[in-house]
Amino acid sequence: MGNYSRMFKLPTLALGCMSLPTNEPSIFDACIQTAIDSGITMFDTADLYDRGENERHLGKALKGLRGKIMLATKVGNKWRQDGSGWDWHPRKEYILKAVDESLHRLQTDYIDLYQLHGGTLEDPMDEILETFDILKTAGKIRAYGISSIRPNVIRKHLSSGPISSVMMQYSLADRRPEESLLPLLEKNEITVLARGVLAKGLLCGKSMTPYLNHNMSAMENAASAMIACSGPDRSPTQTCIRFVMHRYKNIVPVIGVSRPDQVKEMADTLRSPPLTPEEYMFICGSLSPDVYDAHR
Repeated sequence: MGNYSRMFKLPTLALGCMSLPTNEPSIFDACIQTAIDSGITMFDTADLYDRGENERHLGKALKGLRGKIMLATKVGNKWRQDGSGWDWHPRKEYILKAVDESLHRLQTDYIDLYQLHGGTLEDPMDEILETFDILKTAGKIRAYGISSIRPNVIRKHLSSGPISSVMMQYSLADRRPEESLLPLLEKNEITVLARGVLAKGLLCGKSMTPYLNHNMSAMENAASAMIACSGPDRSPTQTCIRFVMHRYKNIVPVIGVSRPDQVKEMADTLRSPPLTPEEYMFICGSLSPDVYDAHR
């Protein structure tokens, strides 16, 4: 799967840390410990999350385990000094400064996967690639990728340099990547880090609302299909995860959680049975897939 898989043995699942409660350190730590105890070895965060506190808490929780785990974080969004929000700033000077700050917060001297946290067609691509190569040569990062749902931006990165991964939203409720991106990335052996796998929990029991272009009735039908294909040996959450793992073999689901029991359920997906072809087709038939209507 690109440079990344040649450098590392990729995990099958990753823990998305954005929702971990930094204001409740005991729960944050319990989630991380549960993940470690359950065999999860990859942790994804970003310097943007909670203004760096997510990285700081993660680094503290994983202290002493560095050689046994993989850290992924992101860069490119610069907080305004007044705290009113952030601006897109994918420039060399900023990235070189931001990576040192992330390394300090994470209490490590290298990042396994450093991801550009967004992207536009106007980005200084040569400068970005030069900067990531500088960091890689210096040993501060081991691989780099992009987090984006924009097909035209992803294609530009793919044609411009040796990215190792693309993080994008993908679930039964968001099958837009299937139109062109997933086949393209699979062909080029690029790892896909799939986020939003549970569609904000709507596919596995959360109180129903519309989602993207799907109305409430359509989403209820999709959730019912997930439940119908679940049972004592595979929960609806695990069925959602199994769904995105079924067709494309270069996908690593990144599951966001906020409680230790959710971490355990996520990790136990690997001990649940994969979907049968019949179950997969039944679930696919429960919701019409969308296509990207912008940034094509």
